[in-house]
Amino acid sequence: MAMQAPVQPAPKPKETKEDAFLRLAERRTNVILEKIRILSNCANPYAYEYTDDDVKKIFGAIEHELRLARTKFQQSRKNDFRLS
Repeated sequence: MAMQAPVQPAPKPKETKEDAFLRLAERRTNVILEKIRILSNCANPYAYEYTDDDVKKIFGAIEHELRLARTKFQQSRKNDFRLS
């Protein structure tokens, strides 16, 4: 009886940059949204004690990081020079 060569799986098509962006951005955005939902659990005044200043610091830090991230997206589009 002749031995058969092992069956090789078909090679996966190479992922495009757009496909990679969509895959990663969707996953990472959902992780961030879930973390924000978890953070909102800290708003329960029966379980936690916090001040308005604490809340301002938390959301100030979050908003700062959002501005930085948005700026990176906007800059990457502005600086994209191409001759063709």
